[in-house]
Amino acid sequence: RPPEDEQEEAEVGWQEKLFSQFEVDLYLNESACQTPLDRQYHEEIRKLEKAGGRKNHRIFTYTDHDRFTNLEELCQKVTDSDHEVPSYLAERMANVRRRRQDRRPVEASSLKSKIITWEPSEEFIKNNHVINTPVQTMYIMGDLGPYGKLGHREYEHVLCTIKVDGNGVITVKPDFTGTKGAYRIELDGEKREVWEYTIENASAQVQPEEEEREQRVFRDLYGRHRDYLSGLVGSEFEMPLPGTLRLFVNGEIVSAQGYEYDNLYVHFFLELPNRWSSPPFQQLSGVTQTCATKTVGWDKVAHFCYPFTLEMFYTQEDEDSLPEWPVLYFEVLSLDFWQRYRVEGYGSVVLPTSPGVHVLTIPTWRPVELGTVAEMRRFFIGGSPELEDLTYVRIPSTFKGKRLSRFGFRTETTGSVTFRLYCLQQSKAFLESSALRQRMQSVLDRLGGFSQQSSVYNVLEAFQRARRRMQEARESLPQDLISPSATSV
Repeated sequence: RPPEDEQEEAEVGWQEKLFSQFEVDLYLNESACQTPLDRQYHEEIRKLEKAGGRKNHRIFTYTDHDRFTNLEELCQKVTDSDHEVPSYLAERMANVRRRRQDRRPVEASSLKSKIITWEPSEEFIKNNHVINTPVQTMYIMGDLGPYGKLGHREYEHVLCTIKVDGNGVITVKPDFTGTKGAYRIELDGEKREVWEYTIENASAQVQPEEEEREQRVFRDLYGRHRDYLSGLVGSEFEMPLPGTLRLFVNGEIVSAQGYEYDNLYVHFFLELPNRWSSPPFQQLSGVTQTCATKTVGWDKVAHFCYPFTLEMFYTQEDEDSLPEWPVLYFEVLSLDFWQRYRVEGYGSVVLPTSPGVHVLTIPTWRPVELGTVAEMRRFFIGGSPELEDLTYVRIPSTFKGKRLSRFGFRTETTGSVTFRLYCLQQSKAFLESSALRQRMQSVLDRLGGFSQQSSVYNVLEAFQRARRRMQEARESLPQDLISPSATSV
């Protein structure tokens, strides 16, 4: 074979049409042209034949409007197996046309009046459940047929696929060759021919002046967008006073599970310790809706999804004191058909000391009385022993002593409640420490917004336990081993 006939180089522009031998033979026959595009190709091929024929032989292209592009995007396979059975998802995605989709603008009135579509159509599903960015596609092909026998469709192979979406992102598959070796295509035939090809970016490089002008345009565009966002949001944020911490909690009572009776609701309130305050408009208590339970596994679960928002301020007075953190108390109650309520459980949760997302499942308990009369009263007419002060779940607010004894108080373990808390902390000390990187000046700086408070408490408790063990061991030793004046015989 002459080597010059087996090597070809072509420079292809975006959506530039290079005809193959098969297309030349097809479109030369005017009777085979059915669409306006076919007739356009017929005229172009006639002009090429008059000008001396086409310059390319094995390299040709399929543009965005050709039939091959439509069929190639419609019949995509996940694997290279000949016996692949398309899955349900592949079949559904094959019908999604991302190219040149005409979307109808949805009026605002229809959105307000029709929030939920109970019977969505196929077109609605395709437009709303798939990322539907318009894409233009182009295929650079190669006719790898035997020498002197070009124009057979079975020898056409895709050399390169170029896609440009509506956002201006250009995708080239496979990538430009660069320093990598040439790509190889091995044909299935008697002679097992192997073809190699390279892909290079032949576009002209941008001049430094044009690149700088483009960068200025981008900077101007980004600056205007930043000013637009600043105008929407505003730049004057309220900063807390020095030595003050602001705590935001966007919470959610997710669910309650494992309780005896149905139709549950949760009553909760927040207790603020000393040096904590809240805005006058802030509600520190709330009651969820009554929720019927649903059996999930072995438990009956009530999904509340009840949101609440808390805002608090902590004012620092002593530099070396560790603050006491707010506590969220709650009780779970049930309501029956006769509007009788029963206490199902009490619990409490200390608000997280570190910012971020926290999912907490808190177990609960309820007080019980001895004997069957109390249980029969609870079953038939409702009512059960209740706590007069909900803070008795932890340490009562009225307690002033040194030791709190609950000996003789009978309780029963019940279910649990799941909370999801999104915590945000704001303090001027954070800004100063991040900007100046100076030494730690206050308790707010040392604890980094109290994120290390729990570790400090753990270290102090471990030290106290080790000290008590040393004292007990010292008291248990004989005195002659402890006394320095003891003599050994």
